[in-house]
Amino acid sequence: MSSSALLAALLLAAAPPPSAQKARELAASGSWEELYLAFASGDVSGVPEAQRRTISAALLKGCEALLGDDAVMAYSLGERAAVYDESAGALRCLARSARKTDQRAAAEAALRKGLERHPKDGSFGLELGRLLLEEQDSAGALAVLEKVPPRSKEGAEAKRLIQQARAKTSEEGAARREAERLEQRINGKTGAVPAGGGASRGDTRPASLTYESSTGPGGMRTRANSRFVIRYFNNERDFGQRAEYEGQVVSALDEAYDFTRRILGEVRQAPVDVILYTLAEFSTHFGARTARGVAGLYSENAIRINDAAELTQMTKATLVHEYVHAAVDDFCGGSGHNVPIWLNEGLAEYVEWRYLGGDDPPRPLKTSMTGAAKAGKLPKLEDLARRPLISTSNPGIAYGVSALAVRELVRQGGTAKLLTLIRDVGQGTSFEASLKSHYELSLEALDKEVRDALQ
Repeated sequence: MSSSALLAALLLAAAPPPSAQKARELAASGSWEELYLAFASGDVSGVPEAQRRTISAALLKGCEALLGDDAVMAYSLGERAAVYDESAGALRCLARSARKTDQRAAAEAALRKGLERHPKDGSFGLELGRLLLEEQDSAGALAVLEKVPPRSKEGAEAKRLIQQARAKTSEEGAARREAERLEQRINGKTGAVPAGGGASRGDTRPASLTYESSTGPGGMRTRANSRFVIRYFNNERDFGQRAEYEGQVVSALDEAYDFTRRILGEVRQAPVDVILYTLAEFSTHFGARTARGVAGLYSENAIRINDAAELTQMTKATLVHEYVHAAVDDFCGGSGHNVPIWLNEGLAEYVEWRYLGGDDPPRPLKTSMTGAAKAGKLPKLEDLARRPLISTSNPGIAYGVSALAVRELVRQGGTAKLLTLIRDVGQGTSFEASLKSHYELSLEALDKEVRDALQ
């Protein structure tokens, strides 16, 4: 389970946010972290409209100031600015910071909101059109580019992109017709042979790295090779959409596999099921509360990804995170449950940090962790050993502490030593004994190293 979806819940305070005057003062002094933390939570609905606009303007100022140097914090500020007031400036900065942090779905959502609320502002249609063209959605790009006011300053560029989108749409239509013709020809002459001869098509597991597609019981689409067995519901996608979607999933999984091998030096040997759910499907299977709180989970030898209708950068990061859990289970011969939860989650979280470009907690999380450490409220690893981190009082901090502990172990002995420890524990050796044997450390000493790392 990834902590990426938990960062927005770091400060779940019920108290109302500080005053608009406080927002102005913090913005005037350039205290961007303090500004974010002051307005990261609280009931916005109780704030008068005029004060909301003032607070939003202060948060927007921070977003714009940090766009070049700290896009992650800029995004956080832009997100809160848009919560207080969906002004054109707030939505524009939110979209720009989302693009800079590879959160393409968030950028698209902000641009669509801007197009809806500020239709005379041509920048939203133009930027959304560019984004959709990059995503190879020429028809969608054409639809939004045509909404750019012709006499706006963006009108001329939108007209140029409209011509490009029309040409691309025509090419895609021809390619799709040819793909449908080929599929009909292949299915009519050869068919697909399930692995193992008599097995059902839904159980196709070829030994090579070449993916083969089939449809299993209940309309679940399956695409499998020796590493992954991808499953998802067709949801009435046509052939062209299905081929494109499967191609994107294959690319993301291969990236997760290669990245994990580069960081850990090893990968899972047995193939693993990867089940992709839309948000509605995940809610049906695991409940609405779980669907709102987690980006994915590894359960019953399968990686289960929530809201995978769009493969955003964060969805890909979740794939990496959950693939690490699948690898740990494989390293332990299917006994990954013997590994302390903080170690299992911490390793997955640490590899996810590396995938997203660093080996430190995201800045807002680190600020909260440092504050908790100074106040003596940082959770101990012993308390995170058998309790799901999502059920702790502050899941974001619990994930962060776990990942920092893993980072310190990696720094002391590399990933090979850490994986040896994990295998020992998976086979039944107590964690404390294995930690002492391989690192000459106690759990209390590792807790101290985590606190020292935050200072």
